[in-house]
Amino acid sequence: MDSRRAQLLELGLRLFGTRAYDEVSIDDIAQAANISKGLLYHYFGGKRAFYVAVVSDAARRLVAAIDPDPHLPPPARALAGLDAYLAFVEQRADAYAALVTGGLGADPKIAAVLERARQQIADHILADLGLRFPRPAYRLALRAWIGGVEAACVDWLRRRDLPRDRLLALMLGSLQGALASAHAIDPVDLSVPVPRLVDPGPQGSAPDDPVPDDSVPDER
Repeated sequence: MDSRRAQLLELGLRLFGTRAYDEVSIDDIAQAANISKGLLYHYFGGKRAFYVAVVSDAARRLVAAIDPDPHLPPPARALAGLDAYLAFVEQRADAYAALVTGGLGADPKIAAVLERARQQIADHILADLGLRFPRPAYRLALRAWIGGVEAACVDWLRRRDLPRDRLLALMLGSLQGALASAHAIDPVDLSVPVPRLVDPGPQGSAPDDPVPDDSVPDER
């Protein structure tokens, strides 16, 4: 990548990560970069194209950051990937905010960038599970989980009221729960064991005594 263009993208991550899209003008960008507006138009064609390029660069960085060592066993890869995701969120809060909060509403180009990044993250997890061809239950469970992770990370960046290790444990637990829900609906053989939502008892048998309608079963 051209070094000047890369510097402008880095600047854009800082600007759009701390200010709303409508609050940043071409003049602001040119002044912060100490370049003429003409040079900015030369590289990107305008503010909207510049913003799309900035969000695309943030997505590329995030996906690259969470690709752990392929030699790790799948459970360790999941933890390493989540830890890398959280490290990116923590160290590059500007880039993460620019990526997930957006600034152009339902702009189709921004939507396509976000969709591609989220699908790449889901594909990493599906591959670790041994699902090269996504099954609907797992795809939907992972997409819901990714949306939850994004919302949680944005909230965490704002409040910082939970220790980092607890947030990591929360994210890992919610991933296990999402996969367990998908597996309960579609119990396909996976490369990685998926935790059960409910312990069905020895050898999967039902309890000996039926539970009366007006009682509450013990939670296990």
